[in-house]
Amino acid sequence: MAQVKEQKEDLRGKALKAKDLVGYDKGAVVSRLLMKPDKAYLEKAYREFNKPEFIHPDPLEFVWRYISGADREVAGLIAACLAYGNVTQILKSVEKVLSPMGTSPSAWLRNTGPETIRKSFKTFKHRFTTGAELAVFLLNIKRAAEKHGSLEKLFLEGYDRDETTVENAIYKFINSFNAIGCAPSLTPCPEHKSSFKRVNLFLRWMVRKDAVDPGVWTGVSPAKLIIPLDTHMHQVSIRLGITARKDTSMKTAAEITTYFRKVSPGDPVKYDFSLTRAGIRANNV
Repeated sequence: MAQVKEQKEDLRGKALKAKDLVGYDKGAVVSRLLMKPDKAYLEKAYREFNKPEFIHPDPLEFVWRYISGADREVAGLIAACLAYGNVTQILKSVEKVLSPMGTSPSAWLRNTGPETIRKSFKTFKHRFTTGAELAVFLLNIKRAAEKHGSLEKLFLEGYDRDETTVENAIYKFINSFNAIGCAPSLTPCPEHKSSFKRVNLFLRWMVRKDAVDPGVWTGVSPAKLIIPLDTHMHQVSIRLGITARKDTSMKTAAEITTYFRKVSPGDPVKYDFSLTRAGIRANNV
């Protein structure tokens, strides 16, 4: 009997964590922990947390700073690729990159020469990313815009509408983006087999359109997106029984996305923002 009571108490503790996540009463969450979340459960989380007032602290806020699609995709890629480490430092680092670019990051890159770009960020540092590496990354954005017209057009060159997800399109995009120079801490090589969390985050911002995601691009279907698998989403997915995998590889991201696709076939990453808000805001606000 004592062992059963202890097990119930352990489960009750887990329920409290889940309750903080989506606002269900304790009894309902305990039952949910025994099965995977259904559409009603996920929709409740979406209604409660997928709101503009919950964006901060999130690098997505920098995308909403701009109006034009060209500026939003440039700011979005910069913000998403710097989104590793403590969110407070992420926001500071993104601000340091975007501030010198003024009101239009895309125009600044278009009108600024390579040497000036290198000098502008010579002293920049964000965890493993140096100023020299950031300059390579920014020059890659500049070249992509000059050669292809936009980051979306570059992505679409490797995008196959018949494929289930954008996984292969991501690999092609990164290889093309890094063709002249690679910034490994910002755009890792596909050979490393990571989940490409930051690229998937960028794609969520660019492709989805609702109160939170600006939806700049029109050529990619939301149905093809992959969950941006960060620590928060990984923990939530394990807690809700969506995955038992311990790694944050592309395989794990695909498994989690497959579950959400069953619930929302046309928009499998719909619940990403709402399900991760509690962990991000509790840890950083």
